[in-house]
Amino acid sequence: MVGMVCENEMDGRKKSSRSRGKGRGRRWVSSVKTASTYPPKAFFTKSASRIASTLASKRVSPKGPGSGMRMLTYFVNRAGRGLSARRRAELERAKTLLSKRIREVGTRRRKSVR
Repeated sequence: MVGMVCENEMDGRKKSSRSRGKGRGRRWVSSVKTASTYPPKAFFTKSASRIASTLASKRVSPKGPGSGMRMLTYFVNRAGRGLSARRRAELERAKTLLSKRIREVGTRRRKSVR
């Protein structure tokens, strides 16, 4: 940035390169819908083991438990600050159970190939 001078450089402050607008409205992520499968209604309020087993099922995740993990991660990221600490902990437990299931499936596949 040679030759460019900001007005605030004299008093030691740097000018922000990007301003952040408050209240931009709803984000695009709130309108995203999956075309193929949906977990049952009020599903993410269940226990961690129920969430993990349902998301690993072929009915909800036809492409395997990895697809279920993506659904769960997407839900947690989308819920953001709206989740209570207790609910977030339960969902994180479900992620742990689901990742174990993913590893088991991967191990079974590798053994069957040999």
